[in-house]
Amino acid sequence: MSDETMKDTQGVGADAEVSHDEITEAPEHDITEASSSAASTAGATSTDDSQTENQTETELQAQLEVARQEAKTNMEGWQRARAEFINYKKRTDREMKLSFERASLDTIAKVLPMIDDFGRALENVPDELKDNAWVNGTSLILKKFDKLLEDYQVEVLDPVGQPFDPRMHEAIGMDDSSDYDSGIVTTTLQRGYVSGEHVLRPALVRVAN
Repeated sequence: MSDETMKDTQGVGADAEVSHDEITEAPEHDITEASSSAASTAGATSTDDSQTENQTETELQAQLEVARQEAKTNMEGWQRARAEFINYKKRTDREMKLSFERASLDTIAKVLPMIDDFGRALENVPDELKDNAWVNGTSLILKKFDKLLEDYQVEVLDPVGQPFDPRMHEAIGMDDSSDYDSGIVTTTLQRGYVSGEHVLRPALVRVAN
């Protein structure tokens, strides 16, 4: 073999060694780049997941706060409605009670003439009949009427000696009197009846000049 041929052969061998080294080193470089890329991708994914979790937590907290505000509003509304209902019930009960009392007093007012009649009848019973059973029975009826007036807190108006009050008295005459000052009731012609501020019937009176 000539020197040139050996040189060529050595050159080819040298070239082959270089080419083989390059081929051997290439995959390591690619693996390194692939690993770096995968790590970057994993890091990015981890960051995205963390951001997503934070965003979800923030949204949940916001929804919870909204729910709390709605619950507070609903509670306040319920409390107002409950207070209004209680006040309405009290007012209705009070009005019903007053209405019942007025109706009862109006009914009693219609019975007053009969009470007067019983009273006048018993005041004029002859002495020989005062122990009569019929008279005693009539007296018991009048006592029941008196008990009814007491139960409804009805008071009798017999204002002799009191100043004339146009709200409770009805003057039907004037008297010249030395016993009473002017404007004082001198005589009660018919008793009146009153329950609290409600006048069932004014007293019929005569008043001093």
